[in-house]
Amino acid sequence: MIRARTIAFASLGLMVAGCAASPNTTSVRNSAGAATVYNDIRQSGAVQGVGIESQDIVSMTDQMMRDMLVTSALVDRPTPPRVIIDQDDFINESTSRLNKRMITERLKVQLNRNAQGRLIFVGRDYTGTIEAERAMKRDGVVDGGTIRTTQATAGGDFLLGGRIMSLDAVQSQTGLTQRTHMITFEMVDLELGTIVWTGLYEFGKTAQDDVIYR
Repeated sequence: MIRARTIAFASLGLMVAGCAASPNTTSVRNSAGAATVYNDIRQSGAVQGVGIESQDIVSMTDQMMRDMLVTSALVDRPTPPRVIIDQDDFINESTSRLNKRMITERLKVQLNRNAQGRLIFVGRDYTGTIEAERAMKRDGVVDGGTIRTTQATAGGDFLLGGRIMSLDAVQSQTGLTQRTHMITFEMVDLELGTIVWTGLYEFGKTAQDDVIYR
């Protein structure tokens, strides 16, 4: 009887030891994932869907920039006009999720680089900081700087606005999705309210879409 109990306790000890050792002996799948690859933002990447992607933003901003810089109503004025570009005036009515600022900021940078002084851009995003600095100068907290002193900050002559629209069609049996985008750009006279320039960019995509845009 004593010998039987001894064997039972020994077997139980082996079982406990085996359970305790199992985390160290069991193979755990812990994949390192895919290696990082730099993408050419002008080309389609490995992850593609029917939404607006980097190559679409690059292509449309380049096209709009070139078109604006050959429009005499904008760039052939005796005094370079002041232009306001703000993402809040660019309205997304499409089913595509995107950061509108990627369009407006890239367009602003491209225009500023290539206009060579024929267009002047107003930094309305910095109005709060500018007004605070002007107040400190006029109160004598800081000196007047080295450039100039003006009665007021720059007013805008033109506003660049736009609208993103889309039309979707989904095949119910297969989930195949077709999306057509139409993106309009408008340069508006901020005194008269007339549109002095318009641009249009269109493209369509079809895919069995399983991409999540963030």
